[in-house]
Amino acid sequence: MTQNTKKTSKKVASLAARILQDESASATAKKLAASALSQSSTSNQTGADMEDLAATVLNSTKYNEDTKTLAGSVLAQSNKER
Repeated sequence: MTQNTKKTSKKVASLAARILQDESASATAKKLAASALSQSSTSNQTGADMEDLAATVLNSTKYNEDTKTLAGSVLAQSNKER
């Protein structure tokens, strides 16, 4: 299996940290934020479940720009062979 070496940018990591502290943020946004933050300084890759969630967010009009930014970051760090 090929390892994706991309990491979350400082800008997206900052957004993720802010969302995790926001009591009004949705559970979906918080899941994506946690995933993005866990990939900011480690070699962690996005799991299949998070890939599905991120793809759903990106294909929906229901989510805001911040949530879609996190979804894009999470998908960019997924396993390319999946």
